[in-house]
Amino acid sequence: MSSSQEAHPAVQNAHTIFLVTNFWESMSSATEIAQGKAVTDAAKAAGVKHIIFSSLLHVSDASNGRLSHVTHFDSKAEIETYIRASGVPSTFVQPGLYMTGLFGFIRQNPEGKDKGLVWAMPEGVKAQEAKMPLLDAERDTGLFVRAAVRHFPETEGRRILAATEYYTPARIMAELEEVTGKKVSYMETPHDAFKTFLPKAAAEELFENMLLFQDPGYYAGADLQPSLQLLGDDKPITWKAFAQQNKDKWT
Repeated sequence: MSSSQEAHPAVQNAHTIFLVTNFWESMSSATEIAQGKAVTDAAKAAGVKHIIFSSLLHVSDASNGRLSHVTHFDSKAEIETYIRASGVPSTFVQPGLYMTGLFGFIRQNPEGKDKGLVWAMPEGVKAQEAKMPLLDAERDTGLFVRAAVRHFPETEGRRILAATEYYTPARIMAELEEVTGKKVSYMETPHDAFKTFLPKAAAEELFENMLLFQDPGYYAGADLQPSLQLLGDDKPITWKAFAQQNKDKWT
């Protein structure tokens, strides 16, 4: 949807739309931003009453320019700014770290299955300090989007942080060990070596994304409780329960 004309049929006669843009499809912030603007313009022209956008933190700003390559965050933050300026009532759901992403973070020790599991992160990302707001995206994204709808217009202009809780790597490992019976070893890896583990085209982006967990934080330290309170009786799954359901990934 690169133009408002192309987007118009998708939003025509809608009261509320849930907009998700996909950076990884093009790996271009310009393309992603153009798509977000096109849908926003189409929604405004169609008289949409509420845009719910899947947004993220502007990492370059939050880190005072230190982490300037986390493009898939920054481009969504720029779309959020555009939506806010459009005048269409809007709510911004910011998904946490997908629990499924930990399938790739925590792997079998290459020395053998009997050696347990290993988790490599860049040097400086501390197991006892870094905070990861976890989300089972497939199961629970809808809970937070539904809350945005249910509480509208109270949620107009708000950011809803879609995560079950902040977890340190140490707690993630401890609960995974309880579930699988396997020891998990944490390795702080020199930065240049860590980047060799990543896809070359996105190495700098993903490397800085990992540094984000230590400082300034995935949500820059924001409290999750106001967002969780919007859920009422709906409860997102915990990491331990998710790990129990998916322990075959590590056994």
